Amino acid sequence: MLEAYTERWALVTGASSGIGAEFARVLAGNGMHLVLTARREDRLEELAEELRQQHMVQTLIVPADLCDPGAATALIERIDAEQITLELLVNNAGFGYVGDIDGTDVEAMLSMVQLNIGVLTELTYRVLSKMLERGHGAIINVASVAGMQPVAYMPVYSASKAFVLHFSEALWAEARDRGVTVMALCPGTTETEFFDVAGVPGWLKKQRAQTARQVVNEALDGLEKRRGCRVTGFWNYLRSLAPRIATRKMVVTQTMKYFRPRSTEAGDSP
Repeated sequence: MLEAYTERWALVTGASSGIGAEFARVLAGNGMHLVLTARREDRLEELAEELRQQHMVQTLIVPADLCDPGAATALIERIDAEQITLELLVNNAGFGYVGDIDGTDVEAMLSMVQLNIGVLTELTYRVLSKMLERGHGAIINVASVAGMQPVAYMPVYSASKAFVLHFSEALWAEARDRGVTVMALCPGTTETEFFDVAGVPGWLKKQRAQTARQVVNEALDGLEKRRGCRVTGFWNYLRSLAPRIATRKMVVTQTMKYFRPRSTEAGDSP
């Protein structure tokens, strides 16, 4: 897998846990050197040491809160200063939130838009321009099956992932004949701390959840096939078909049944 990327460099954002950390492990296992960024420096250091010890690859950690003004620009400048040429970008950093309208933290929603859309867009364009000049490279933008339909109680998150999906597929169409692949990755429920932080109901987190390794393996399979979008998991694929066979009203009404905040303890059945 990914022989063309061996001994090349990849940048993984949101690399301290979950899908991001698993991308780092799998890519290192395929001989790629890694630039790792996330807020939690201690976790980045632990992961970088693990990758160096197990796979003998080079690592560069750049602890940063990418929501901070200028942070994404500074990240690219640091990579350039190290004379690192990126062959792969994994735009994984992002967060979500589940809750009803009353009590919505507006500042948190604006931060979500900045990270899920603004930072991803900036990093994509800054890295993509250099890949197009060279005539090779790849970008994986982590979207979600939630981006394929409006999701009640997750309006900002689902809308942000719809942007990632459309943005990535449009760039895929533009860049594919120039040697560069841009792919939207659309996982569903995954066994990571993301869903705890987002406040997803405990019973829902257990519904046919994939492991982070499964998601990453399917993502890289899609990348090798130069897909513009990869939905991971059979059940997620079926969910992705809902907007094609049902009205938008039916789809969003159905999401209310799944994501409505519950008073039951985490892990209880609905």
